Amino acid sequence: MSLDPEVVITRSGAKAIRDKLCGELMHPVVGPQVEAARLYLEPSNLLTRLATAREPLVLFDVGLGAGSNAIAAWHASEGRNTGAPLHIVSFDVSLEAMRMALSPEHAEAFGFGGDAGIVARAVLEHGIHRTEWTRWEIVVGDLFSTLAAQPCEKADIVFWDPFSPGANPTLWTAAAFAALRPCVRSGVTVHTYGGATSSRAALLLAGFVVGEGPLITSDPAGEAPNKKGKRSTIAALRIEDLERPLDRRWLERLERSSAPLPSDAPADARAGIRGLPQFR
Repeated sequence: MSLDPEVVITRSGAKAIRDKLCGELMHPVVGPQVEAARLYLEPSNLLTRLATAREPLVLFDVGLGAGSNAIAAWHASEGRNTGAPLHIVSFDVSLEAMRMALSPEHAEAFGFGGDAGIVARAVLEHGIHRTEWTRWEIVVGDLFSTLAAQPCEKADIVFWDPFSPGANPTLWTAAAFAALRPCVRSGVTVHTYGGATSSRAALLLAGFVVGEGPLITSDPAGEAPNKKGKRSTIAALRIEDLERPLDRRWLERLERSSAPLPSDAPADARAGIRGLPQFR
C-alpha cells in the first residue's frame, strides 16, 4: 500500500505518524516509544530471552512503519554486555514513515537520538547494519513474497504491527498468518496490538495458539482506568508460552460477534476452531 506520512500530536502529547491516505495513526494512543515498550518489548521478555539464548535471537518486525518497535528493540539490545546477539528483520512496503521520523525535528521523539539515528540512517541506506550485539536489516516489498523468501523456522519473536484491518485487511487474514507460520520456530511468541475476534480467529486458523496480551490504555503510566478494557494479542506454537490463553468463554464471543472470522475463513471455520486442542 502507498503511504503519505505526516507527524501529528496524540492525545497524550506524544508525536506519532499519520498516513494521510488512509487516515490511520501509527502508535495512536500513547505514542511510539511507550507503546513499543508496553505492547512489544515487555511482553516478549526480549532481554530475558537474549540473556538465556544459546544462539542469535531472531526478531521479525512486521510493519516497520516509523521504526519505533525496531529501534526500541535495538536500544534494549545495545544496552547490555552479555547474552546472545539480536537479529532484527523489519518488513514493510514503504520506508517513507521512517524517513520522516528521522528528520532532525522529529528524531528524538521517535527514539532516534544519538547513535540510534546514525544506525537507522545507515540501515535505510544500506539495508543492513551490524554491531557487536545487534544486526538490523530491512526487507522491502509485499509481505507474502518477502516472508516466502525467508528461511524456515527462523523467527523467535514476531512484532506484528501493520495498519489495522480496516486500512490493510490483507495482513489480518488467515493466509497472512499462514505465510508467517513456516518462518517461526518452537518457542516463538507473536505480539500484536490487534484484539479483534476475526484477527484472533485468523491466527487460530493458521495454526497458532492464541491468548490475550497487555491491556491497551491511554494512560501513559500504564494504569488502565477500566480493567475490562481492550487487550492486545499474543500467539505462540505452544500453549505453555501463553500467560492468558483464550478459553471456551472466547468461543462464546466468537458465536456472538458480528464479524467473527477473517475474510478468507473456510466454510467450516467455526467448527474447526471449536475443535482445536486449545479449547478442549
